[in-house]
Amino acid sequence: MASVPSLASTVQQRLAEGLSAALPEAGSADPLLRRSDRADFQANGILALAKQLKGNPRELATKVVESIPANDVLKEIEVSGPGFLNITVSDAAIVETLAARAADARLGVPLNEAAGTTVIDYAQPNVAKEMHVGHLRSAVIGAAMVEILEFTGETVVRRHHIGDWGTQFGMLIQYLIEHPHELDHKDEGAEVSGEEAMSNLNRLYKASRALFDADEEFKTRARARVVDLQAGDEETLALWQRFVDESKIYFYSVFEKLDMDIRDPDIVGESGYNDMLQETCRILEESGVAVRSEGALCVFFDDFKGPDGNPVPLIVQKSDGGFGYAATDLSAIRDRVQNLKATTLLYVVDARQSLHFKMVFETARRAGWLNDEVKAVQLAFGTVLGKDGKPFKTREGETVRLVDLLDEAIDRASAVVREKAQDLTEEEITERGAQVGIGAVKYADLSTSAARDYKFDLDQMVSLNGDTSVYLQYAYARIQSILRKAGDAKPAAHPELELAPSERALGLHVDGFGEVIAETAAEYAPHKLAAYLYQLASLYTTFYSECPVLKADTPEQVENRLFLCDLTARTLHQGMALLGIRTPERL
Repeated sequence: MASVPSLASTVQQRLAEGLSAALPEAGSADPLLRRSDRADFQANGILALAKQLKGNPRELATKVVESIPANDVLKEIEVSGPGFLNITVSDAAIVETLAARAADARLGVPLNEAAGTTVIDYAQPNVAKEMHVGHLRSAVIGAAMVEILEFTGETVVRRHHIGDWGTQFGMLIQYLIEHPHELDHKDEGAEVSGEEAMSNLNRLYKASRALFDADEEFKTRARARVVDLQAGDEETLALWQRFVDESKIYFYSVFEKLDMDIRDPDIVGESGYNDMLQETCRILEESGVAVRSEGALCVFFDDFKGPDGNPVPLIVQKSDGGFGYAATDLSAIRDRVQNLKATTLLYVVDARQSLHFKMVFETARRAGWLNDEVKAVQLAFGTVLGKDGKPFKTREGETVRLVDLLDEAIDRASAVVREKAQDLTEEEITERGAQVGIGAVKYADLSTSAARDYKFDLDQMVSLNGDTSVYLQYAYARIQSILRKAGDAKPAAHPELELAPSERALGLHVDGFGEVIAETAAEYAPHKLAAYLYQLASLYTTFYSECPVLKADTPEQVENRLFLCDLTARTLHQGMALLGIRTPERL
């Protein structure tokens, strides 16, 4: 089905036609329409137009209103103040527009079939290392942007740029060669849990690090092993692969707990670009984008300076011939642009890496890999803080394990669900507890502008009051409960009915869903969708308290209010799904 124009766009069009008819000399002027608390919409574009045409704004506004023919959408247009237009739409127009949305599986949200290809780089854990709270935001924000962009019609390629290469692997592999049973599992042949995989890796990492620091001969052997790894020695690569495979068991267990879909082909770590590094350096040097400085291959910039005020170069290849992150990141750009045919590269990476990515993107532009047709954007995110407003640590000052955080959220949420549950089995309480707990963690993250730090406060996150996912989930479950109790009455739109103020407010907000999706996708700003959904649940709560649904005055009013309930629920469900949050039917 074709997308459904929102009431805002319909009103905008009627006003623009009125402007052109009344003031042909104004050309295609923008009425500057916005939602208003004085009426349904306010247009204040006539003020700027009056300046341009050197006329009286109130007189011009009156002239525009008189030139708009009577129609079934605009109920009333009032000229206010120095030439504002306060616009009220008809109740019938609201219900008819919502009925068109309800008839479409996509709720009337347009699908852009000419959209491009976005490669999203997110959820980047490190092999042989535990995931901690610092890994949370990249995973949650990135997964939401994948869903939102795909929903708008963008072709999305997921990329998990895991840390699976580097000097530490020499130490780990050499230790495993000398202690061959350290990665063995207790019960060979049985399915390995993420906890057991991580426990093995942690133990091996600590033991190899202690030996590396204490034993010079082992340190020498470990460094020689790095050379073997980089040279592609078969035995060394096979052992390296064991570390990667063991780590994936652990990663997948954490991502599963986060209710996220991570697929094997999407994982292309640092090692995936090894074969391109030499050529990337050659291209940059031959084109003059990079130059040799004290033996290292560097790119210099006038406008990127360090704390001392001196220019900071991007080091692509070190003086000893080794490659840094820049060589890998630039090779990844080449691959994503030339092989994956990306038109946008979106990096969901900590804001503290902003300087690095500015330099990498500028280098790629100079090399011609990024241009007017292909852009790279860092969706930079802030830090997760504890309740004290400082970076989140355990009481012992350690970094918080991500899995511990998620388990605690599920426990807290399960307690809330158990307290409220009326007809849920123990199994259902466990399932809902996970959906509510993980939803709470994701929503707290996504409802904050990505660039800002936010406080991780589980008590607030699982609260039934305020801007939380639990509040939204309960609004959805409440609607489902009403629909179940409706018996023979079915949701049906009745444009002939007069709407109560809270029905109008809810209907107008539901109608804005498509515009919010477009804005969220264009600005990579999932917090805008979260804010819309919270407002939707709040308006529904007001409607629910002011307008009896099943005990409305007439059968037609019952059907119309059930229709409003049903469309609100579908909008909540779709919006929450785009944020990666479940909406249980019963809570």
